[in-house]
Amino acid sequence: MRKRELPWFGVVAGAVAGLVVQSSAFPLEVSAAGIAGSATVLEELRVAPLPQGLNDPPDYSKDVAPILQGACVRCHIEGAVGPMPLTTYEEVRLFAPLIKDRVVKRIMPPYHVDPTIGIQAYKNDIRLTKEDINTIVQWVDAGTPEGDPADLPPPVEWPAWGEWQLEAELGPPDLVLTTDPITVRAIGQDMWPSQVIEWEGFPTERFIRADEVKNTVKARSYLHHLVVSHTQPETGRSSQRWSSMGAGKRWDRYSDDVGVLVPPGPARIRYSLHYFPRGEAIVDTVQVGLWFYPEGHKPELTATGEERYLVNQFESGQPRGRDILIPPHGSLTISRTIVLDQPLVIHTFVPHMHTQGIGMSLEAILPGRLPDGWGVDGNVREVLTAVNNYDHNWQNAYVYEENSRPLLPKGTALVLHSHFDNSVNNPLIVDPDQWVTFGGRSIDAMSNARMSVTNLTEEQYEKMVKQRVQLAKAQMAEPRDQQITIWLAPGIQEELDTVGGG
Repeated sequence: MRKRELPWFGVVAGAVAGLVVQSSAFPLEVSAAGIAGSATVLEELRVAPLPQGLNDPPDYSKDVAPILQGACVRCHIEGAVGPMPLTTYEEVRLFAPLIKDRVVKRIMPPYHVDPTIGIQAYKNDIRLTKEDINTIVQWVDAGTPEGDPADLPPPVEWPAWGEWQLEAELGPPDLVLTTDPITVRAIGQDMWPSQVIEWEGFPTERFIRADEVKNTVKARSYLHHLVVSHTQPETGRSSQRWSSMGAGKRWDRYSDDVGVLVPPGPARIRYSLHYFPRGEAIVDTVQVGLWFYPEGHKPELTATGEERYLVNQFESGQPRGRDILIPPHGSLTISRTIVLDQPLVIHTFVPHMHTQGIGMSLEAILPGRLPDGWGVDGNVREVLTAVNNYDHNWQNAYVYEENSRPLLPKGTALVLHSHFDNSVNNPLIVDPDQWVTFGGRSIDAMSNARMSVTNLTEEQYEKMVKQRVQLAKAQMAEPRDQQITIWLAPGIQEELDTVGGG
């Protein structure tokens, strides 16, 4: 058995159980426990015989097992969040029709970026390729042949829930912050406990390179999200989000040129948590692990933690979320625009909604009017990321590759669009006959985007643009299949297209 060498999900993990996680991915009636002894369900899942005349179809050992091991097994092992293990041929064969259905619909693996628009280069992208999906479909349609077990890939030893997932790459965390025990009742409404601790801090400034949250095994499906923030009231420093987790996200690993500033001196650390009772009273303890760059090292880019960009309306003296009113069996789209007063680079995009949320997009309207002889001049619009299959149970962070991080000039308008569905078409809706308004419970609605960004000076912005342009020009000489993805604002990209002959 080989030990996993790199952190799973590449940058941001997605294995924290949220509310009814298993029902969003695989129906409860066909979970591993439900299938045992059920002749009716087994008959429904019976795999079709091998079609006649099919030449050399994919087999499990050589073709399918490596795909599942790379994208599925991390969650579908004993004791993980998947509703059934998928580690052996017999386990996988039993669920083959369901696996085919989920991968074709791109429900699984849970990574919900629209593949047809916007930036497509993400460090933690776990989407299956079209070739992988075709292999699984052909394997199921061929009757799920096992192949030669000698062709199986070496098994991977995934870390247990109680282990630090990032430790394999970064070693033990440099600092661990632990909550007091938290009692979660068996039955009732959502709970939002909060704790504050006094922390002595560091004598000099330090920079966070990674953070991770873990709690007890029993409570993992109770804890919906956690935010850890840092404030220094004596110095007037406002609250800063250091770390966060949500259903589907456990940790953050920043790029090597990025760090989150921890100012010197004592501070207050606040844990803001959201639990949902699940039938048994439990006591949970949450740990937050932090990894720092070496003392004295300042990364090139200082990032915010996970900063919230509110989509639901919030103005001084006005109730928050007053624009959210979703009728029974209805839908709603809301938008919010933020105009940048200085250049910006975006590192991560994390849509956050509740069960009614089905999609969120991030769009940039760039400054500078377009000449148009036929009407009023307009502005260049560019969709950066569109999450078109949002799932409240998998609140992924979408982490841009270094050269695909949106690099935006002052005056850019960031436009966020959020889409809600309160009908039977949304499998997470409990009662579509109810009106839905803003609120903190998972059955209420809210909408914000959580992004880690770096605010740039004009000099920093011009330097980064120049570096990307030089890199893009160098890439033109490389074979197309060896070129890396580089994101440039449309006006700059058009100039390069002219240089490169179109």
